[in-house]
Amino acid sequence: IRTKKLVGSSPLYVQRLKVRLRESIQLKEELIKDIHFQESFGRAVERVVEAYRGGGRLYIAGNGGSAADAQHLAAEFISKLAKPRAPIPAEALTVDTSALTAIGNDFGFDQVFSRQLAAKMGPHDVFLGITTSGESRNLLRAFEECRSRKLSSIAFSGRNGGQVKNLADICVTVP
Repeated sequence: IRTKKLVGSSPLYVQRLKVRLRESIQLKEELIKDIHFQESFGRAVERVVEAYRGGGRLYIAGNGGSAADAQHLAAEFISKLAKPRAPIPAEALTVDTSALTAIGNDFGFDQVFSRQLAAKMGPHDVFLGITTSGESRNLLRAFEECRSRKLSSIAFSGRNGGQVKNLADICVTVP
């Protein structure tokens, strides 16, 4: 692919990149000042640490890009994250295609995470759901499952948190 070099002006894609970078910097500066965000993040970390100290594990789920985030995060717990250490048990609920397709076919896509949690989660475990909108039906059902069984749950959400902020024990929201 050839691109034309524009003398004296940036191509549109470079201008868009600069806008997105400025927005990202501005958001991070706002989060540095946001005490509620920091407190909810701190509570989430404490809940996960408490689960591990009690012999529990972390189950993570999301859709689309959030599914990729869930898988990446689980891999970092099992691998090393920042420094070499013993593996920490974590599982992304998005990787078992047989379970996903069987549950989706037999019960509907809105139950692909809740049924896995019903089968796998124990009293010392934590569920982490990642949802940009806070409105993904299959994640809402997973949080409802946790709530009905009195199991710990954390949401990472965007915008205003959506419905998930009312179902998760802890909701870490990034506008």
